[in-house]
Amino acid sequence: MQIPPEAFVLGPQGSGTLQQRIRGMVTQGILAGRFRAGQRLPSSRGLAGHLGISRITVSLAYADLVASDYLTARGRSGYFVSENAPKAAEFPDAGRRADAVDFGALTGRRFSTLARVARPQDWDSFPYPFIYGQADPTLFDHQNWRQCALRALGKRDFAALTSDYYERDDPLLVAELVRTILPRRGIAAREDEVLLTLGAQNALWIAATILLGPGRRAVVENPGYPGWRGILAATGAEVVPVDVDEAGLPPEGLPGADVVFTTPSHQCPTNATMPMERRVALLAAARRDGFVIVEDDYEFEMSFLKPVAPALKSLDEDGRVIHAGSFSKSMFPGLRLGYLVGPASFIAEARGLRATMLRHPPGHIQRAVAYFLAQGHYDALVNRMKGAFRRRRQVMGEAIAAEALEVAGQGGFGGSSFWMRAPGGVDTEELALRLRADGVLIEPGRAFFAGEGARNFYRLAYSSIAPQKIPEGIARIARALR
Repeated sequence: MQIPPEAFVLGPQGSGTLQQRIRGMVTQGILAGRFRAGQRLPSSRGLAGHLGISRITVSLAYADLVASDYLTARGRSGYFVSENAPKAAEFPDAGRRADAVDFGALTGRRFSTLARVARPQDWDSFPYPFIYGQADPTLFDHQNWRQCALRALGKRDFAALTSDYYERDDPLLVAELVRTILPRRGIAAREDEVLLTLGAQNALWIAATILLGPGRRAVVENPGYPGWRGILAATGAEVVPVDVDEAGLPPEGLPGADVVFTTPSHQCPTNATMPMERRVALLAAARRDGFVIVEDDYEFEMSFLKPVAPALKSLDEDGRVIHAGSFSKSMFPGLRLGYLVGPASFIAEARGLRATMLRHPPGHIQRAVAYFLAQGHYDALVNRMKGAFRRRRQVMGEAIAAEALEVAGQGGFGGSSFWMRAPGGVDTEELALRLRADGVLIEPGRAFFAGEGARNFYRLAYSSIAPQKIPEGIARIARALR
């Protein structure tokens, strides 16, 4: 029995080359059971004519499928579905069953109801997306990243790609972190003092899980990084929010803290950079009162107005600072690669905890990033981003001033956003919904505050919006506020 050409349709939404799409249609048909072993495929000429494409494209796709044992070629008779083609497992259709367990009551909805910064998944389809943290494809070094990723897929790196590292990390990437990334923060570390993680969020979770528990007290910044709330809730520790000022977290009056979480490079979300004297005072308080500091080195690479400030970890003389960083803002958030730096005894415990949940980040990602760093592509990318962000920041600052909008915190070192204050009676969550209908995306500020917090703050980021669109987007925000 022959499979008719009409069984193949090239829809307008398909991805990949024509050859890849033909391969996908054949393999999906076989795995779904629509194409059976021994059935004959349409001739290359017939399928090409039906789809309106080149015959050689179909022939190449068929040859590729023969090499993968999905098809078999029988000379002049044509191509047939192979007897050895993979088959999907067959199970009886059980249908939709009712959920017998009330998981909402069982779990207490401790995590699904936590406040989060709302961002639509299709944010990049909006004409004025003042959305924080997304990668700009016009700035990213696609060509060199592709070369590094392909090199990491080669035979010489087969072990790095396929091996189970168990508790270890890629030694090439750890060496690059120790040699290039950490020294620019003033941090001198040995390889046994570094652990790779699945982004900064995972790094902070590991640190909090090790250091905290019921009966312990964690101090966090207010407003601060929303992700801390869910992380700390899982530990059972008491969480004490402390209000930040124009210099970040104040070192005085940290109430009986066991662990202090802070973002000294660019405070989230106000962008304040902690000055040197306050960093020294915070470390002195930690030494005097016996608490540990977890430093989230948020956006440190984006200091383009002034030289980057030294990390707290670089000033740490007695091992009280755990340093967390990532490549999410400097490369792209989907990379999901971060790191922890701390005393070897702490890293050993963190390595053990990580091993119980994910062992290690994917080997291919680690090796590709190692090559990207070693060949200087990372530094070139960061320099390009700094230049672009400097220009966008200037355009946004001028547009904000022209529309007489109020800046609550912009930071003096750079970053990628402005922290804004709307008039007192404005609920920025409602404002965001109205602006979304006008093609503008902003980030309401309520999720950054402990408890109910202030509702008239919002964040405007310039990392994901073209500079020529910034003035009109700011003008639309101003009109909505008026």
